Amino acid sequence: MGGMEGDLARWWKEICKWVVLLASARAARVLLVKQGNDTPHRWLRTGDEAVAAMLGAIRAARESVRLETYIFAASPVGERFLAALVEARKRGARVQVLVDALGSSDLERRFWEPLTDAGGEFRWFNPVQMFRVTIRNHRKSLVCDERVAIIGGFNIAPEYEGDGVERGWCDHGMELRGPLARELAAAFDESFVRAEFRQQLFARLRKTEVKRCVSTPDGDLLLTGPGRGRNPIRRLMGQDIRRARDVRIASAYFSPTWVLRHELAGVVKRGGRVQLLMAGKSDVPISQLACRGLYQGLLGAGVEIYEYQPQILHAKLFIVDDSAYVGSANLDARSLNINYEFLVRVRDPGVADGARAIFAEDLKHAQRIDPATWRRSRSVWEKLKERFAHFVVARLDPRIARMQMRDLR
Repeated sequence: MGGMEGDLARWWKEICKWVVLLASARAARVLLVKQGNDTPHRWLRTGDEAVAAMLGAIRAARESVRLETYIFAASPVGERFLAALVEARKRGARVQVLVDALGSSDLERRFWEPLTDAGGEFRWFNPVQMFRVTIRNHRKSLVCDERVAIIGGFNIAPEYEGDGVERGWCDHGMELRGPLARELAAAFDESFVRAEFRQQLFARLRKTEVKRCVSTPDGDLLLTGPGRGRNPIRRLMGQDIRRARDVRIASAYFSPTWVLRHELAGVVKRGGRVQLLMAGKSDVPISQLACRGLYQGLLGAGVEIYEYQPQILHAKLFIVDDSAYVGSANLDARSLNINYEFLVRVRDPGVADGARAIFAEDLKHAQRIDPATWRRSRSVWEKLKERFAHFVVARLDPRIARMQMRDLR
């Protein structure tokens, strides 16, 4: 009996030990979830982080790789991506690459011969023609094995490598897993079919839901493009802002509608806070001029405006209370009315806290625009340039796009 009692006591101690270990693991997991580290979402704070994550995902892929980008430059980083894509194809993965023909107009088709010779697939999106040149695919996504996706503002070019402070443009992104990755794969497949923009095919596709919101347990995929239908980015972001108390926006190109500007002012009016991080240095000067033409009205409504100083700001990051938006779209007329774009919207306090931490770090390198100084410093000539730029960006460009779409019917 003594031996049996001793065995029972040892077994009981072992069971108690495992119960404690399991409880500790559960507590640790809960803590990680609260910190946003055990979710399907991982923030990519810099271009260096994004490049490493994308190359790592391609090298780990076994079934499929879908890469969609606006700019792909023949460069050292481009060669690294090409080599990784070829290796993925040699492992037996299906590899598909979609590159916008205008955004990557300096890239020659023969660059992709090592991939196509290995059995990979490459397509230009909307080969450049005079009467449809304005309609572009500005999306940037990598989806591997329909399980992991990487999104953000990053193109595949040397300027996107770096930390955004000492070198490289300032940009941010996210690694996603689960249902959102599968939906991004499906969205890529639609773009790949649409790529050549043959007139009859385009006419048929215009009757489908190019603009739509796809909801998953992990977040919403907001897809938009030219043509008919309500824009889900404007609709859902507007709904969030109308009830928000804390709004933080980092946008490389910013020329939103009057309605959205009114909604931002409404946040301040009911006691909330709005912070805008704009480009102090820009690769598109006319967009920067158009954006600055809106400062006076926003500052007068109590909106805080900052300009990022060390490098070109290319980020598209929007935080509205506990919702975080990230993807390819800016808050400008081209992103909201003309380009094929997407944003992912995640409603999660931990994810939103991670986005706020990124935003706060960027603000350390930004200069705040003082309302009184800004008002006194604007010459008549500068104001005229800003108004003309806003007319071109927010009025003329969308009008030309609508005319070209009518020609495609």
